[in-house]
Amino acid sequence: MSIRIGILGYGNLGRGIECAIKQNPDMELVAVFTRRDPKTVNILHEGVQVYHVDEAVKMKDKIDVLILCGGSATDLPKQTKEYAQYFNVVDSFDTHARIPEHFDAVNEAAMNNNKVAMISVGWDPGMFSLNRLYANAILPHGCDYTFWGKGVSQGHSDAIRRVEGVKNGKQYTVPVEDALERVRAGENPALTTREKHTRECYVVAEEGADKARIEAEIKNMPNYFADYDTTVTFITEEELKEHHSGIPHGGFVIRSGKTGWNEENSHIIEYSLKLDSNPEFTASVIVAYARATYRMSQEGMKGCKTVFDVAPAYLSPVSAEELRKHLL
Repeated sequence: MSIRIGILGYGNLGRGIECAIKQNPDMELVAVFTRRDPKTVNILHEGVQVYHVDEAVKMKDKIDVLILCGGSATDLPKQTKEYAQYFNVVDSFDTHARIPEHFDAVNEAAMNNNKVAMISVGWDPGMFSLNRLYANAILPHGCDYTFWGKGVSQGHSDAIRRVEGVKNGKQYTVPVEDALERVRAGENPALTTREKHTRECYVVAEEGADKARIEAEIKNMPNYFADYDTTVTFITEEELKEHHSGIPHGGFVIRSGKTGWNEENSHIIEYSLKLDSNPEFTASVIVAYARATYRMSQEGMKGCKTVFDVAPAYLSPVSAEELRKHLL
């Protein structure tokens, strides 16, 4: 029997989820829910209905896992705890500092309704989190480093576009190569925010806009650019579409540690990602964890879970025997 999946929200992530379901034959897409007029939303699966979000709860008995594709700022803090009353759910909540409070709120809803709610699934938080945990457990004496990029930061790009006089724009987060190499060499440097990453901004200005003011406002924007070495390059709308239309990303998680009675031996653990499409890769991770969510629910588990709570075998469609034979 296929795992019946529902998608709530059909933006970049929702479309990525739909594509990932196609690659997983043990899953089927049952419905897509949107806040827009359903008639205006065209999906890729033939024969699958698009509904208004208000119809979702009526279909709770037809969906095994509901994947929530809203944003972390305002959507998921409300949606995940709400829908965990009716469905097994998976979300990609990625505001790291607020994960503990999000967990508590969602856990209460899921526990009270015998549902499994998997939160903060993706690559960071998600795959990077797992690698930080594994590396810390293996090398308890050491230092952690996380570098993001080179890739598009959708939140920072949005911040650029909100500056007066900006017509369009995109921002890339770029690791500082010297800092990355020092970490890989085992130097264990103490790095400031500015020393780890730079930010590259490509901006399309409105006609007649004050470019000097725009550049200054971007570079001095608190919580986004003020703490980084930031470059602002003004380009045309055509150049933006031609050279910056994708949503690539990636990064590195590195643990530098010591072993031996006198800690005489050094070790480096590194996990890296290079992604053509941030939302499509995130979607692929989410779909694997939707499988785990379904299996955990079938075994009678309930409550809020994170990637730390999932045994790797739950992620794979392959049997335990096949995993031992081919991957162990």
